[in-house]
Amino acid sequence: MAVAGDAMLAPREPSLVARWGTTLVRFTRRQPIGAFSAAVLVLLVFIAIFADVIAPYSPTRNNVGESLIAPSTDHFFGTDQFGRDLFSRVIHGARISLYVGLGATFGAAAFATILGAVSGYLGGVFDYIVQRFVDASQALPPLVMLIAILVVLEPSVTNVIIALAARGSLSLSRVVRGAVIGIRAFPFIDAARAMGASTPRILLRHILPNIFPVVVVLMSTSIGGYIVAEASLSFLGFGVPPPTPSWGGIMSAEGRLYMIVQPWILVFPTIALSLVVYVMNMFGDALRDELDPRLRGSR
Repeated sequence: MAVAGDAMLAPREPSLVARWGTTLVRFTRRQPIGAFSAAVLVLLVFIAIFADVIAPYSPTRNNVGESLIAPSTDHFFGTDQFGRDLFSRVIHGARISLYVGLGATFGAAAFATILGAVSGYLGGVFDYIVQRFVDASQALPPLVMLIAILVVLEPSVTNVIIALAARGSLSLSRVVRGAVIGIRAFPFIDAARAMGASTPRILLRHILPNIFPVVVVLMSTSIGGYIVAEASLSFLGFGVPPPTPSWGGIMSAEGRLYMIVQPWILVFPTIALSLVVYVMNMFGDALRDELDPRLRGSR
């Protein structure tokens, strides 16, 4: 009976929801700006997912009779030269920007993790060849390389993601490689080799779990850059093709032509782009400070 009573009084393991709640509260206390940025990002994701419901008009509906109308109660952000509601186009542009940013981030992180981990762990000739290729790619201006890739692939949402992921993964792989080289020198890696563990097993069981925080930080700080890159490509005519609305496309096709007489066409997508990139960077910085113990308390 005493044993049964002790078992009943033993503390229970907290549930997954409770652990996540504790982590969220701790993150909010340590990183209030990061928590606020995360809340804004959740709101932006909600807007992007439900853009069809939130937007009062179709983003591609032309109405020449209402072209270049100033912001009003009927058209919160005004209209463009084709009479399309700018508020609806900015809302739908958020979907494209977040989709491209997240897609490029996950694609680049996956390829960079594989390339950097294998290169850093194996070393030797393979590492030398990979690093010289990375050096050669970084000698080209990023925008020029992206345009060259899209000229070959032809502009589309999917190809923009592929181009951004391909270019971004090369520079990210070097950071991953450095982390792997540091972990490779730890005694537990030598112990795993002595026990006969294969290279794939060491990479999957010992290397990747230890570089996961590094990869997460790289991802969180890269999303904003990919969104800006997509906007830059669309602004130059190499990004998301019309009539699909994107912030860069709105600023290029419509904003440049009427930036003096109808500045709202350029102002509102610029504000949206700046807001998203700012909160992405703030959240990335907070996540980096939280995951890297060396940075805690340094600010």
